[in-house]
Amino acid sequence: MGYDAKFRVWRGDNDSGELRDYTVLANDGEVVLDIIHRLQATQTPDLAVRWNCKAGKCGSCSAEVNGRPKLLCMTRMSTFAEDEVITVTPMRTFPVIRDLVTDVSFNYAKAREIQSFTPPEGLKPGEYRMKQVDVARSQEFRKCIECFLCQDTCHVIRDHEENKENFAGPRYLMRVAELDMHPLDVAERRDSAQAEHGLGLCNITKCCTDVCPEHIKITDNALIPMKERVVDRRYDPLVWLGNKLFRR
Repeated sequence: MGYDAKFRVWRGDNDSGELRDYTVLANDGEVVLDIIHRLQATQTPDLAVRWNCKAGKCGSCSAEVNGRPKLLCMTRMSTFAEDEVITVTPMRTFPVIRDLVTDVSFNYAKAREIQSFTPPEGLKPGEYRMKQVDVARSQEFRKCIECFLCQDTCHVIRDHEENKENFAGPRYLMRVAELDMHPLDVAERRDSAQAEHGLGLCNITKCCTDVCPEHIKITDNALIPMKERVVDRRYDPLVWLGNKLFRR
């Protein structure tokens, strides 16, 4: 059975806009993205929304539903009361291109700042066989679909535009941590995490973990261990000496 759902959707661009009210049919089993598509088809064909797979795997349809960063394709209508007004707005941390579509180029710029995987010099293909124990710690991080919801909700950049230049955000600090855990990566990750990517600005409130659609424990398994390794490197004399002698 269907019902008339009440939606409030942001319409506009980065310079100006407003929330507009719509009443649209919602059917059993549908998600918020279905309703946005029905709005496009029946009432407002110029409504802009970014999406691709509609299966929670591409990360394209990131937005905010009732103020919380969400994937529109993974937010079920059944989680709302039938008389509830559902507000859909673009991700607040990034500039609005139009309606629900934001400019997320900040994230790609931060990705390019991270030094790529760096194996030992002279290591030839086939000379090292990876075992599951070698990759177990960082395997979780490869589930990331780059929806940028963790970047959107991180208050270090959400509420402080001035931090964007010096802070990579949780998604890319997680990438630095992943590479630092790799047994064959020889690049200096710990100093760069602090000096270049702003690890010290993260105050581990776990808001990034809370909104991750892949349920990656970003804070507990990536950011906090990375902070601990940075502190060890800087302040523990025995760890410092061991790193000098044994390189890792």
